[in-house]
Amino acid sequence: MLGFLKNPVVVTAEINMNLLALTVLGLISRLRGLSYPRAVVFDEVYYGQFVSLYMKRIFFVDDSGPPFGHMLLALGGYLGGFDGNFLWNRIGAEYSLNVPVWSLRLLPALAGALCVPLAYQILVEMHFSHCAALGAALLILLENSLITQSRFMLLESILIFFILLAVLCFLKFHNSQSYSAFSGSWWFWLLLTGVACSCAVGVKYMGLFTYMLLLVIAGLHFWHMIGDQNLSNVSLMCHFLARGLALIIIPVTMYLSFFYVHLALLYRSGPHDQIMTSAFQASLEGGLARITQGQPLEVAYGSQITLRNVLGKPMQCWLHSHKNTYPIRYDNGRGSSHQQQVTCYPFKDVNNWWIVKDPGMQQLVVSNPPRPVRHGHIVQLVHGITTRYLNTHDVAAPLSPHAQEVSCYIDYNISMPAQNLWRVEIVNRESDTDVWKTILSEVRFVHVNTSAVLKVSMSGASLPEWGYRQLEVVGEKLSKGFHQSIVWNVEEHRYGKSQEQKEREVELHSPTQMDISKNLSFMAKFAELQWKILTLKNEDTEHKYSSSAVDWITMDTNIAYWLHPTSGAQIHLIGNVLTWASANVAALIYMCLSLWYLVRRRRRIYDIPEDAWQLWVSAGRICVGGWAVNYLPFFLMEKTLFLYHYLPALTFQILLIPVVLQHLSDHLCRSLLSKSMFSAFLVAWFSSVYLVYCTFSPVTYGAPSLSVAELKDLRWKDSWNILIRKQ
Repeated sequence: MLGFLKNPVVVTAEINMNLLALTVLGLISRLRGLSYPRAVVFDEVYYGQFVSLYMKRIFFVDDSGPPFGHMLLALGGYLGGFDGNFLWNRIGAEYSLNVPVWSLRLLPALAGALCVPLAYQILVEMHFSHCAALGAALLILLENSLITQSRFMLLESILIFFILLAVLCFLKFHNSQSYSAFSGSWWFWLLLTGVACSCAVGVKYMGLFTYMLLLVIAGLHFWHMIGDQNLSNVSLMCHFLARGLALIIIPVTMYLSFFYVHLALLYRSGPHDQIMTSAFQASLEGGLARITQGQPLEVAYGSQITLRNVLGKPMQCWLHSHKNTYPIRYDNGRGSSHQQQVTCYPFKDVNNWWIVKDPGMQQLVVSNPPRPVRHGHIVQLVHGITTRYLNTHDVAAPLSPHAQEVSCYIDYNISMPAQNLWRVEIVNRESDTDVWKTILSEVRFVHVNTSAVLKVSMSGASLPEWGYRQLEVVGEKLSKGFHQSIVWNVEEHRYGKSQEQKEREVELHSPTQMDISKNLSFMAKFAELQWKILTLKNEDTEHKYSSSAVDWITMDTNIAYWLHPTSGAQIHLIGNVLTWASANVAALIYMCLSLWYLVRRRRRIYDIPEDAWQLWVSAGRICVGGWAVNYLPFFLMEKTLFLYHYLPALTFQILLIPVVLQHLSDHLCRSLLSKSMFSAFLVAWFSSVYLVYCTFSPVTYGAPSLSVAELKDLRWKDSWNILIRKQ
């Protein structure tokens, strides 16, 4: 029974020494001296702020992209025990002892290191020789710009890692299609493709370009499968559903999960939540939640409310009035109604309170039971402190003469009667009988007499000194168009109990009492946050190191990342010049040869075997396609661009170099002499690549410090900005 113990248990394993050696070299090149410099390097000043906010669980919005990449950087800080206490205000600032620099930079460095063996594997899976695959990996290993970008707390190396992982998994899935469809490995690589794509998009929206490329290639492959008569309809449907699950449903689900974790971690109020709606702010701990907790949910006749404009631009503000009146005449000579001013005020103030009144009754308190206000009801809005009614009439607004002036009505006993009836329209209602709800309902107020809608002036201009520089509120004729400037929501709310004005003023200053919870669902919070990320635009300012997409191909620009405060040591984003030039030449050769082959094949002339042609085309889909989709969209973008935006496209272009070299060697160098000369050329060329890498290593790693003469020698192009201290 125990006879199997007579023989030893033997486990055998195949180890690809090329892959192992490349992984070790990648780790050495990216992890060596990772804590140096112990100072803020370029965009670490930007991403570090978000890491600190994660550590403190404070909500933020970053318009540069989804949160997954930020969470990975924060994970490094968490593993290193970072408490978030560091002021990220200046590039070059020395890190304090509580900042785990090595840990914060670890994940980008690991991602950059693993790109080296991934490049090797991709070329192997595209059915190129191990020699070509080794060349691709070494070119990635010796690319100075990729090394620099991966050694700091930045996102590009993580993005490139997930992009290459997605490509590799897709190739492995596609290669297993012919002999093991629906096997365990087939499912593994297909599902991992979807996971890697979602991670790439979750790091930066640039990952969407490669994701779309793989979807197109997968669609083409499936289109060819439809023509395969050996596959039944059931089998085709199973293939379609499997691809839909792995390449669409799983990435979408994972993308949502990134935001779920992001929102679960950042539950505290902070400076960024002011751009969110009142409902979103109220869901965060602290801030608005402390004010709104316990408010009545349903707005009723007699409710005391503050109204926040949903637009939030140029700043968040609340409907406001004060005792001052519009001047009889403006500076341009136009006359006004001389009524009480109504503005939008960007601060909490007792003059932001209004009372919802039933036009048919005189009382300003909530009845028992309360009578809720519904969509379509007519109301009057009474200013809480001055008790004057919100009004508009056919008088031009002070800064927007095409719109009507909005005021609080003062009876001057002249022929201008009050027009103070407003119809409540709930924009986000589910039915026409919806009740007006605190925070949750987005409403617009339509003037009954003139059909003008209450809104913040689109110009965002502030009133002159007589209006205390507050934002203009106008009445604009209702049109089919929709804009958030016409939408308001109740932020603070209480049920009024005091009929007497003095008692009511005391009430307006007191906190609310009732306890009704108003939590947003995850999908509502996700939809709002996603919309803010896509639409929130910081003012683009010209940066010293910004560049255009045209400059990237020939690397006519560089970026100074860090400069030692006393010596000449510095770090620059500069690529391996020879590699960049070779990548451009390889792309040009590929396109010219492809055009030549296509024309010749049209004439029934086949210069290369069919399998070589298919290999050539499939490699172009990945390498040239990857370069194109990650580069060309930048010509359509209206944003500040930097050289590092080109690195994903460059990575695909570098993979094309050994593809072209092997093709030239196999199909154009046919004599023994030409093959020998080509091999000698490759040795000389690759030695030159290594020499260029070594030449620029001091500004890649920031050490050793170079003299003024040595720095000047590194300025190979006049457009490069190498920092040289004045003697």
